[in-house]
Amino acid sequence: STMSSADVYVSFKNVGIREFQTIQTTATLSQSTFPIGIKTPVLFGQGNEGLFAMNTTLADQIQDNLRNLILTNHGERLAIYNYGANLTPLATEYASIPNFDDEAMVRINTAVSKFMPFVQLEDFRSLSNQEDNNHIAAIKLFVRYSVPRANIGTRTLEVTVYAI
Repeated sequence: STMSSADVYVSFKNVGIREFQTIQTTATLSQSTFPIGIKTPVLFGQGNEGLFAMNTTLADQIQDNLRNLILTNHGERLAIYNYGANLTPLATEYASIPNFDDEAMVRINTAVSKFMPFVQLEDFRSLSNQEDNNHIAAIKLFVRYSVPRANIGTRTLEVTVYAI
């Protein structure tokens, strides 16, 4: 059989890469008005934000993404079963396990290492609050982190996990 040039595969093995070049434009947007991503929980935009409220700084967008990663349980993210820190199943065992903080830290560290490896986790603490409702424990988690590669210094993220 004869081969045409369309039948020959070329290996990517020795193909180089091209450096990304930015296109210079005359219009400038200030960092405070340039949208990076949609804030969660999703809210309608105010003023010139557009349809949805937006994050306008990289630090805010990373914090939003980190909050969503920590609060997501396995099986909740479509097509990525093991996405998230899977803390709700752990929180339901809160009263019966002595090492909640240790296990929560392992789960958070595992999720961040896999899905947001540029985030450097620094420290962690938790507080339990059962005053509001005798049947549901609200566990507040405080995670301190930084993003050295983006020059984002230490920030604290507070999330609440509910144990039924």
